Amino acid sequence: MKFLLVEDNPDLAKAVCARIHLDGHTIDHAENISDAIGFSETGDYDLILLDIMLPDGDGRSFLKHHRDQRRDTPVIVLTARSQVSDRISMLDLGADDYVTKPFDHEELQARCRAVLRRKAGTAQSVLQIKDVSFNPVAGVVTVCGKAINMRNRELRLLELLFNAPGQIFPKQKLVDRLFSYEEDVSENAVEVYIARLRKHLEGSALKITTHRGLGYRLDHD
Repeated sequence: MKFLLVEDNPDLAKAVCARIHLDGHTIDHAENISDAIGFSETGDYDLILLDIMLPDGDGRSFLKHHRDQRRDTPVIVLTARSQVSDRISMLDLGADDYVTKPFDHEELQARCRAVLRRKAGTAQSVLQIKDVSFNPVAGVVTVCGKAINMRNRELRLLELLFNAPGQIFPKQKLVDRLFSYEEDVSENAVEVYIARLRKHLEGSALKITTHRGLGYRLDHD
C-alpha cells in the first residue's frame, strides 16, 4: 500500500511514517495543503492521513478540493478536535474516518486496515486465487499449501497484482506505487522484484506475464 501523510508536526510525522514503514508500506509526507495537493494530483495513493490544523490553512479545504476533483482515495482525518459537530462536518465533507489526537498508533493502524477493507468492498482478510493465498494484513503468502517468506516490497507488488488479475501494470506505475518520492530508483528496480516474485510463484497456477512496451500482468491457468 502507498500512503500520503499530511501533517506539520515533525515529531508526529516521523513517528507515523516509521510505523507505516514497519508495516511494509510506502508513505509520502506533506507538511502543508499546497504540497498535499501536489502529491495527490501526481501520485496514486491507497490512503490519505490528513491533519486539520496546517500552516497554510484548514485541512478541510484540502479534503473538499480532493472530493471536488472526484478523487475517491480514502481519507482518515487526524484531529485534536473532539466536538461531535467537528466530526460530523469532516464526515460530511467526505472523510472516511477520523482519529482524535493524541492517538495510539495501533489504533491508527487498525483504522487504516478497516477503511481499506471497506474501500475494497470486502471484510475478508485472506485473498485466494487458485492455489495461492495471500493475507495482506499479516503478510502471509502460501503457494500450493507452502508458506513463502517474502520481503516487504515483494508483498506490496504481489498485493497490487493480486487485487487486479488480468490488468496490465506499466513499469512506471509500479515504481510510483512501490517507492516514495524521496527514493531515487529506476524502472529496472521493478524488474528485480518481478523476477523475485516469479520465483516465489513457481509451480503454482499464477504467472506474471510481460507485455513488451506495456508492462506486467498477473494471469492464471
